[in-house]
Amino acid sequence: MSYSNSSIPKQRTGKALQLARFIAALAWAVSSRLLASSSARGITSRFNLDLLHPLMSALFLLFLLAVGFALLEMIARRPSTARSVLGLPKRESWGREWLIGAALGWGMIVLAVLPLAITGSLHVTFWTDAGVLKLLTVNLLTLLVSSLTVEVVFRGYPYRCLAEAIGPIGSTLCMSVLFALMQVVINGANSTAAFIAILMGVLYSVAWNRTHGLWLGWGMHFAWVVSLGTLFGLPVSGTDGASVLVQTMASGRRWFTGGSYGPEAAYLTAVALLIGLIVLVRVTKEYAWNYTHSPIIPGGYPMEAKPPAAHVAMEEQSRPALVQILPSSPQGMSSTGNPPPPPPPPPLP
Repeated sequence: MSYSNSSIPKQRTGKALQLARFIAALAWAVSSRLLASSSARGITSRFNLDLLHPLMSALFLLFLLAVGFALLEMIARRPSTARSVLGLPKRESWGREWLIGAALGWGMIVLAVLPLAITGSLHVTFWTDAGVLKLLTVNLLTLLVSSLTVEVVFRGYPYRCLAEAIGPIGSTLCMSVLFALMQVVINGANSTAAFIAILMGVLYSVAWNRTHGLWLGWGMHFAWVVSLGTLFGLPVSGTDGASVLVQTMASGRRWFTGGSYGPEAAYLTAVALLIGLIVLVRVTKEYAWNYTHSPIIPGGYPMEAKPPAAHVAMEEQSRPALVQILPSSPQGMSSTGNPPPPPPPPPLP
């Protein structure tokens, strides 16, 4: 009883420490976003590179997140590398994980947008202005980095700190709701869009918990934004900044098209996300086994005890004596192989 009573304060202290790390990491992420945006604005304005402001801001934010989270690990006496705090472990399957995530993101967007195309609800306009390829390149690089920063903030180091305090299910729900609140505050999401944002947060959190890495979630998030905004030209979270080559307007009921917010506020997207969640669980069985399960360690005690001396003595006494059996020769033949000599004649009477 004394052991259990003493362990309770230690467990509470450990959870309190993890919660403190979570709050500190989240506060650092918010302040880093403001600092990165202002720094990028100053540099791009100074050199007249306004086109690169979103990309520079995303790169600065990623750098600040890596530095800040690594410092928090050092304070907690758990020194770690930048890759580990960002949630990007070095392993052979990282490229395949990223591609699987990209395929899932693209597939879910196709499921959500295809009914709109079949019913004629989409009206497409193509951009043919000069310099569109340059704009497209910068746009893709920006989305590549910015999708990673979002995953690092909501499924990276802060998420892991919260999971150590309240468990993966509680941390998934908390971070998914926080992700939805961000969409409401920043992008003006309605109730349907907020619910879909929660589903997206759950989906990306499951991707982390199945692989213990952000490779798959990063690929899925990047492909989602690129497919929705760049490929189909539809609004992404209420903004059309990703529409570079194609710009599409959707007409119809809001529950079907999402209105001006885009398909992320349509009911069909929720169905696509649920299907994507099922597919995600099925295609990550191998990764879940390789990266999340603890290695099996044999239990028990070694059974190598020597038998008692009395038992050994009894075996020695009961051991049969060795009998040497000489080879026998066939009847009528000697051991040398020659016929035996004839018998002597009988004595005379």
